[in-house]
Amino acid sequence: MKETWKFLWQMAFLMAIFLASNWFVGATGLPIPGNVLGIIVLFLLLLTGVVKEDHISTAADFLLKHMVFLFVPVAVGLMQWGGVFYDYGWILLAAIVVGAVLPLLTVGVLGRAMRRRTRRKEDESCSPM
Repeated sequence: MKETWKFLWQMAFLMAIFLASNWFVGATGLPIPGNVLGIIVLFLLLLTGVVKEDHISTAADFLLKHMVFLFVPVAVGLMQWGGVFYDYGWILLAAIVVGAVLPLLTVGVLGRAMRRRTRRKEDESCSPM
């Protein structure tokens, strides 16, 4: 019974962040979706330590475990866009491939550059003068 109450409070907390951020976006007219602002707010709360991971872990695990079911309406809605995919399929495919490969290459190149830089600093500090 204790776990059930813990889960319900955590879900209520996450829902409160969602509703507050949606209200804030509607009231101020910010050009970002309320749920994106909610994720940013939750991230900042976790980063600063105001909210501990334990405070949301049960509800977050549940939502992540069942995330597939939350995307079913989106997948069904895409069925109505068959003509668009038929007409612009290659352009969409190219955008998806570039959008996936470009960040991978960027991170790889930056990672390699940082590794070389770290090795140079280690070599400089280890070499006797």
